Amino acid sequence: MPDPRQVVLYTRAGCHLCDEVKATLSRLETRGGFTWSEVDIDSDPELQQKFDQEVPVVFINGKKAFKYRMEERDFLRALGAR
Repeated sequence: MPDPRQVVLYTRAGCHLCDEVKATLSRLETRGGFTWSEVDIDSDPELQQKFDQEVPVVFINGKKAFKYRMEERDFLRALGAR
């Protein structure tokens, strides 16, 4: 069985778009096929500089897949393509 795909969400506190993406990932997580983690960009000056105006940012297996918004259908398609 292949390893599950790794999804990383770069986020920050008080970001309503981040909350929407987190809710989507939490809903889809029950289907399996991926694991996800959340990284607060404000905890690291380098990440803050890199993603300051882009959060939320979603990476799938180390490749940027989405920023700002993410629809379920688009995420599942991108997840399958990686």
